Amino acid sequence: MSEPLLKLKGVHTHIGQYHILQGVDLDVPRTGITVLLGRNGAGKTTTLRTILGLWHASKGIVRYDGKDITQSPTPDIASAGIAYVPESMGIFSDLTVRENLFLAARSVKSVGEMDEKRLEWIFGFFGALKKFWNQPAGTLSGGQKQMVAIARAIVEPRKLLLIDEPTKGLAPAIIQGMIAAFSELKETQPILLVEQNFSFVSALGDTVAVMDGGRIVHSGSMAELAEDTDLQHQLLGLSLDAHQ
Repeated sequence: MSEPLLKLKGVHTHIGQYHILQGVDLDVPRTGITVLLGRNGAGKTTTLRTILGLWHASKGIVRYDGKDITQSPTPDIASAGIAYVPESMGIFSDLTVRENLFLAARSVKSVGEMDEKRLEWIFGFFGALKKFWNQPAGTLSGGQKQMVAIARAIVEPRKLLLIDEPTKGLAPAIIQGMIAAFSELKETQPILLVEQNFSFVSALGDTVAVMDGGRIVHSGSMAELAEDTDLQHQLLGLSLDAHQ
């Protein structure tokens, strides 16, 4: 088997006086979607932010594409090809959809220089963005704002996407559309996905890691976990069906 694209080994992260990550071991393959599951407060978002260097590990190693990025500055990590879609989405409400994507396209100096073929590829996933291209992002629905956030992360080629709770608060119809988009996207783009909606992750996930108390307590096939209700109860305290 090839070396994982991303590997965390014994990673600890402190935030102030709080010891959040307590020895995380996590492998993210070079293909497909890796799902990070766990109860609220288990350390999932902290794991994503530690990978991106927003919080630095106090112990352990984060290796990305064969290189140690444990203490690298966030801009260097982003330049190396890791994009992050936070739970808060972080879009610029007063700017248009077009301007939001342009700000994320760091290799161009004007909107007109943006890659038209890549934009059409993105519109194939998120058609609403083409319709609202010149509309302020703050006027869009929650689902459309999430589309903007994800589109910004892929407006230029990336090696890895970190996505935190993309379906939170979205209507079922929007979630179904996102499943279709992610199904296509994962064919060319590895993703580390934090998500609580089990119907979403079971349709998309290839591998899964379950967190508890700041550690990874289980890793393996998403399909196998979905079929094993006893293991679901053991790891999460209830059937994953309850997370829909």
